[in-house]
Formats: sequence, structure tokens, C-alpha cells
Amino acid sequence: MENKLEKIVSLAKRRGFVYQSSEIYGGLAGVWDYGPLGVLLKNNIKNSWWKKFVLNREDVFGLDAAILMNPKVWEASGHAAGFSDPLVECKKCHKRFRADKIKEENKFGDGKCPECGGELTEEKQFNMMFKTFIGAVEGTASRIYLRPETAQGIFVNFKNVVDSMHPKLPFGIAQIGKSFRNEITPGDFLFRVREFEQMEVEYFIKPPKNDEEWQTVFEHWRSEIHSWLESIGIAAENLSDFEVPKDDLAHYSKRTIDVFYKYPFGDDEVVGLAYRTDFDLKNHKLDYYDEESKERFVPHTIEPSFGVDRPLLAVLCEAYTEDEMSGETRVFLKFKPEIAPIKAAVFPLLKNKPELVAKAREVYEMIKKEIQPVVFDDNGNIGKRYRRQDEIGTPYCVTVDFDTLEDNTVTLRDRDTGEQERVKIEELISRLKI
Repeated sequence: MENKLEKIVSLAKRRGFVYQSSEIYGGLAGVWDYGPLGVLLKNNIKNSWWKKFVLNREDVFGLDAAILMNPKVWEASGHAAGFSDPLVECKKCHKRFRADKIKEENKFGDGKCPECGGELTEEKQFNMMFKTFIGAVEGTASRIYLRPETAQGIFVNFKNVVDSMHPKLPFGIAQIGKSFRNEITPGDFLFRVREFEQMEVEYFIKPPKNDEEWQTVFEHWRSEIHSWLESIGIAAENLSDFEVPKDDLAHYSKRTIDVFYKYPFGDDEVVGLAYRTDFDLKNHKLDYYDEESKERFVPHTIEPSFGVDRPLLAVLCEAYTEDEMSGETRVFLKFKPEIAPIKAAVFPLLKNKPELVAKAREVYEMIKKEIQPVVFDDNGNIGKRYRRQDEIGTPYCVTVDFDTLEDNTVTLRDRDTGEQERVKIEELISRLKI
């Protein structure tokens, strides 16, 4: 299965999905750049999430909070003191590792470096927030942090949203944005990285009178999470729910479920769902006045927390397919058409025939007005063009040939089956509508 991940990494670079950041200078561990096709796929995933969890609901409002925040935010949230991982360092090679991950698999045995077998230091806590300075003078007074989560931007804007929108409980605030964590051991391609994008909803409810009240909301969001993951092409049988043990819960959580995906390197978290109680609003000294009951109280929070990169990696893993076509091994990405980066490709059969190129351009421009993005490709023979589009997950290819000039029909090819059929040009848009 590890071999599958290597194939995906190779394809992702070759076809313009994901590049190693700063590659010409040797790269930077745990940081990746999205190429032309990667940014299209990423935006399709984000747009799908925003549509489901914000636009299609009446009880969720959007927000785009700043990355840089007053450091008092992180003191109140508990991150300044408690956002840390156990760290050990090898006394021989001086590499550092997360202590909890080393214990899971170490060929050299307990207390030894997994890289060289050297002796490890005692565990110490390592705060994962990136520090920087604001203003002209560096010092403790000017120190701030790159946010390790988007959630706090929502919490500190709670009163602003309530005052502006006058929502009734229950309601949510959602945002998509960059977060930064100084991971000790980044790895597994896009899975554990230092700069990443999150999609989060903080859903506020009245203080529950009993466990059943908050658990009902919790289960609703659990169902919504699975529904969305399946809608972007992740098979239900590759998803599972893991109940985080009480001893491993984050400092703010009363209950957390991690939704696991069956990645090539093993089952691991793709989405988290936490019941944060009133921890955050209480610590920020924020509350809510209920006009109907005439009561003032601190709402509780249910938090479905998605990354962008982990679902995107899951989608790539799910879509990567090898089969045999025309006696050759074919690699293609079986994306759902809704999230495919390119929706259709238009070809002239031969690029040295001006009449075919002109007609293909005409068809391309017609489709582009209704469906985007669409590409025009006349490079190489038709078989190579099909394979190229298969490898980037384009659902349909449209070929203009000499028959087109006679009867105004084109060849429409399906990515998954390779089957071809003649379709009238005037019917193309309805056939390609996604």
C-alpha cells in the first residue's frame, strides 16, 4: 500500500497537483505548494464544503478572521500553556521525534532513536505554535503567534456576529483559512504538515440540561460529516469513527470522535468532531442574551473540524485507479465529476488540418461559456491525449473529426469506461452538465 502513496506523490508532481515547497532550494519539510490542477481540485473541495455547511443552511454564518491575533487570545484559549506534544531528541544524531509516535513502531527498541539507534533524551513538552514578532522591535512585548487553529477567530468574533446578524440559538459560524503548527515529525505527504488549511464550524447551543441534548446535536453533525465526505467521492467502507479516550482528549473537549480514512499508510484522522462545552466562550468572557427567555448564559459548542489537505489526500487515494485498456496498463483518477479539476477536454483529431482545428475551437468556446474549466488540447496523437486527460481525472473528452464537418456530431468519450459515442453538438452542454 505504501507503493500506492509513492505513485500518487509522483503523479501529483508530474501532472501539476502538488509540488514540494521551495524545491529548487532543497525543499522544506512539511510544506507543500499546490500546482495548477491542485488548486482547482482544492477549490472544488472547499466550495463543496462551503455550499453544504454554509450556503445550504439557514443557521450558519460565514467568517474570514485574520491569521495574526492578539496573543491574549492564545492565553485565554489555553494554547499558550497547553498546545504541546511530547518531544524526545537523539543524543547521537540530534534528530527530534514525537515520543508518542516513536512508541508505536521502533525497530531499535524502546528508548532508542528510530533513525540511528542512538540513546534518546527524556520526554519534554514542545509547544507547536509558531512565534513571530510584530512591529520594529523584537522582544517579549512584541511576540505574537501564527494561529494553530481557525476556531479562536470564530470565538473572539462571537459577539460581533451576534450583534450584526441577531441569530437565535442554535446557530453556527464557519470559516476556511490557513493554520500553522510546528509539527515535530511531519510526513505522509499532505497528511501531517506545518502549514495547512482548515474548514471549521463552531455550532452554538443552549447549555444542555442533560447529556441527551448535546448528544443529539453531536450525532447530527457526525451524520453531516459522513454525508459530505461521501459526496466528494470517499467510499463509506473506507471511513470509520474512533472515540478518543478521555485521557487523550484536547484540553477543551468533553468528547471527541475522529473520523478515520483508510490511507495507504494506515487508518488515520481525516475529520474531527468535538464537544467543546462552554470552554472557549467562558474563557473569553463572552455570553449570549436570549430575548425569549430573558436569560443571559454562555452557550456550549459542537465543533466539526475539517482540514482541506487531508480530505484532498483521501480523494486522491480514493480516485487513483489502475486498469487495462487496449492491452496496456492505464492510470486514471476516478474523481466525481463535481470535484474534478477539469470538466472536459476538446480535441481536433489532427492539429495539421485547419478546418478541424477551427471547428474544435468553436466547440471549445461554446462549452467554455457554460462549463468551466474546459481545456483545448491538440498536442500528440489522440490516444496520448486521452491518457493524459485520464491521468488528471477529466470525466469527458470531446473529439472533432471529419464527420463533424459533415453532420455536426462529435465523439464523446467517457473517462471511466473508455466508451465513445456520437453526440450532436447542440446536445453537448446538456450531456456535460455536472
